[in-house]
Amino acid sequence: MASGKFPVVIYAPGAGGAADENADLAEYLAGNGYVVIASTNMGARGKQNDYSPKGAEPQIADIEFLLGYAQSLPDADMAHVAVMGWSWGGMNNVLAAVRDSRIGALISLDGTREPPITKQIDVRRLTAPWLYMSRIPSTIPQLNRNEVDTSFSLLNAAKYADVYQLTMFPMRHADFTSRMQRESDASAYGEYSKTEVRHTYNVAALYIRNFLDAYLKYEKNGLAFLRRSPLQNGAAPHTILAETHQAEAAPASQEQLAVKLARDGFGHAIEAYQTTHQQDPSFALSEEELKAWGYALMEQKRPADASAIFKLWTILHSQDWNAFDSLGEAYEAAGDRRASIESYRRSLALNAGNTNAAKHLKALGEAR
Repeated sequence: MASGKFPVVIYAPGAGGAADENADLAEYLAGNGYVVIASTNMGARGKQNDYSPKGAEPQIADIEFLLGYAQSLPDADMAHVAVMGWSWGGMNNVLAAVRDSRIGALISLDGTREPPITKQIDVRRLTAPWLYMSRIPSTIPQLNRNEVDTSFSLLNAAKYADVYQLTMFPMRHADFTSRMQRESDASAYGEYSKTEVRHTYNVAALYIRNFLDAYLKYEKNGLAFLRRSPLQNGAAPHTILAETHQAEAAPASQEQLAVKLARDGFGHAIEAYQTTHQQDPSFALSEEELKAWGYALMEQKRPADASAIFKLWTILHSQDWNAFDSLGEAYEAAGDRRASIESYRRSLALNAGNTNAAKHLKALGEAR
């Protein structure tokens, strides 16, 4: 083994798949400077998978577990992590990525698209560069017979990520795993030969390695490879169709604002919000979002930070008596009696029936 730290690739098998279903590909990546980790895919109650949002959770949890395990490895560079998956695993790795910011790149090998599930993904959080490889596409009649919903494509919706889509015409769904190729009879490949399929699989491995080199190692050669045509990259003529979509700037979000305030301090909440709104005029925070954020900080025993969020609430929604009531609670918890009284009185001015503010003012020794 070479010394040093190396980028990490978590492999997510297909439904009920074994950890070593793509051992050849894993070994190839390991030989080119990556720590590769995989686990067998299990459903919630055994090997059988339930193809539903709930049924996706066990594998997402497995990916989270392996990310945690990787942190214990001395040669794992956790600042540079990708998740690669086949079939069911090629969709669940995307679901994991929108939850876990440690995942910096995605590879789906003919990944299950499942519109009923993927429609629920918040594409604003899908920003990791994504390499998607698929088998020869089905015809419209075939899709109709199989009752496949073609009105939505996550690949098209993922506009805030660099998306590289490769259609591998010689390959069946099973051919994206080296185990299936080793076990399949030569007669199973239809109009293509086993040799042609293996060659296409090898080119796929080259794309995967160069994609990872580009986005985890930041190597220019990897990016140059992705920008060339499949023919220039060693594919046989007419076997691979390559399409690329470069990411659009992601819209501002509450999560981004929270990261900024965690870094600069919540005392800059109003200024930070105004700057964010100027950069993205569509960005807004509702009363419900501000209330939930402030009380989450209160539960964490951070009344000063909560008061900054509630203060922002009163500015953005100046006629909301509830905002001033909550601000009064935060000031009171922070020990600022004067500011607390002023906030409660403002809340009562907006809503004379606010019994909570009246009760707190009485406790603070102040008349309404």
